[in-house]
Amino acid sequence: MTCNPQIAEGWHGKLNLVYADRKGTTQLIYNHQQAPLKVQRPFYPEGEKVCHSVILHTAGGMVGGDRLSSNIHLQPQTQALITTAAASKIYRSNGLQARQTIQMQVDAGACLEWLPQETILFNDAIYRQDLRVELATGASWLGWEITRFGRSARGEKFLQGEWRSHTEIWQQDVPLWIDRQWVRGSEETFHSLHALAGKPIVGSLVWVGGAVSGEIVEKTRNLWDGEGEAGVSRLQHGLLCRYRGASTSEVRNWFIDVWQMLRVSFLNRGNCIPRVWQV
Repeated sequence: MTCNPQIAEGWHGKLNLVYADRKGTTQLIYNHQQAPLKVQRPFYPEGEKVCHSVILHTAGGMVGGDRLSSNIHLQPQTQALITTAAASKIYRSNGLQARQTIQMQVDAGACLEWLPQETILFNDAIYRQDLRVELATGASWLGWEITRFGRSARGEKFLQGEWRSHTEIWQQDVPLWIDRQWVRGSEETFHSLHALAGKPIVGSLVWVGGAVSGEIVEKTRNLWDGEGEAGVSRLQHGLLCRYRGASTSEVRNWFIDVWQMLRVSFLNRGNCIPRVWQV
């Protein structure tokens, strides 16, 4: 009887991407990938300045023992939008933790839009994500995270397992945003007002790139028109949006509206929805 060591020990997918400015065009100049991570060929739906990239996870989902490691570097004056081809699935654990580590370096004058599709945690999944962003002076970053606890469309709740999400954004050795979240699956956690409050979906959107006016905060709040719970806060160097509710489309639509508004206000860009979202 044979044993596939990748299955026994878990996958360790790796992705290393470097973007550079070449005469006003942002190009992916270095791409090292190791299964099950892969990146599609870059494309330019809004002109050569902004490079769109789509990350694929060819295994379909993560199980206990899997590791994903990504390093993304935007050299000076580059502009990149990175998303994922589909929702990420974290399957029921075999007792081991599935873990994703993402390191991002955004150099002077560069802007990274990090817009992955939602993460779905199956009941009894054990998952941790660590994301660290290093911003140079004059760089900016916009990212979001949308997590569904349990396959709620099937009536499943996240009553066993564990989820940890740790995000850090630094600039010149100064922390601009540090966010640690931890949810342990249980009836108490699922129903507690201080945790999920019976809502299976949480989301965070963060923009770090400059001072945000009170008018922008008010516009962001006015864009919200849903049944879940939403909050908007002004950061020292940006903006934070939070969501807790039961509808992926509700949080996605709000986050997209906020993202597009921030694009116009800070990046001098128009609307451009990634093609992979429309499939």
